[in-house]
Amino acid sequence: MSETNDNTRTYHGSCHCGLVRYEIDLDLSRGTGKCNCTICTKTRKWGAIVRPDAFRLLQGREHLSDYQRSPKMHDYFCQRCGVRPFGEGHLEQIGGDYVSVNLSTLDDLAPEVLAEAPVTYYDGRNDRWWEPPAETRHL
Repeated sequence: MSETNDNTRTYHGSCHCGLVRYEIDLDLSRGTGKCNCTICTKTRKWGAIVRPDAFRLLQGREHLSDYQRSPKMHDYFCQRCGVRPFGEGHLEQIGGDYVSVNLSTLDDLAPEVLAEAPVTYYDGRNDRWWEPPAETRHL
C-alpha cells in the first residue's frame, strides 16, 4: 500500500487463485457501501466505488467472466475460483462511469482499517437505492 494524497491510498487486490490482480486508489474515509439487492446479499458484497481512472487491472482480464445484471452494470468473476473482485457500470445518479470493488478482495487492507470505514446501506432490493433498507443487521 502506498499513499497518493492525504487519505487516498493505493491498495492491491486479487481473486482467490491469483489469476486476476488489480490495484486501486481509494479513500476509505469517503465511505463504503452494503446493499440488500439479491446479488449483493447472496455474495455478501461490501464495496467501494471509484472512478475508472483510479482502478487498474494488472492481470487476468482473459480469466474474467461477466455477469451482466443490467445493460449498465457488469459484475466480473474469476472463471477459475469464482471470486468477484470488481464490477463496472454507468449510473448518471453518481456521475457516470464507475468501478465497484469488493473490499474483501483487497490483499493489503488491514481488517482494523476496514472496520473503521464508514458504511452506507442501500435498499436495492426495492429499487430505492438512495434509501437505507429497514433491516441492515444481516448485511
